[in-house]
Amino acid sequence: MKPRQRLLGMDPGTKTIGLALSDITFTVATPLEIIRRKRFKDDVARLEVLVAEHNIGGFVIGWPVNMDGSEGPRCQSVRAFADNLAKVFDLPQVLWDERLSTSAVERTLLEADSSRARRKDVIDKMAAAYILQGALHAL
Repeated sequence: MKPRQRLLGMDPGTKTIGLALSDITFTVATPLEIIRRKRFKDDVARLEVLVAEHNIGGFVIGWPVNMDGSEGPRCQSVRAFADNLAKVFDLPQVLWDERLSTSAVERTLLEADSSRARRKDVIDKMAAAYILQGALHAL
């Protein structure tokens, strides 16, 4: 990666992709936005804008392994998504264990007394930030 680049964290789901952004020192992950999934081509078009706009140097993609560590059908879908991204972007990417990320974020939002509608609006991008923050800590 080049100096002053950031990492883009992703929590890819069937209906949305939650996105989070690291700072340039790879210390803090911040929720960014949610892409409402349509076609892969449309998802990539938005990602291309964000990669250019935020000087992205790599991706951290949530890897939905089962609680016992085995790979289920969602892993296959995320691997296909990552493989397709690699064909479009010449950027490094890592699949990062996302076990319990959504439930941890949900618990935090409940503790903050966030309404159901508000939780629904932010949970995917906050889960992406949780996943990205885990990867940043490992660095």
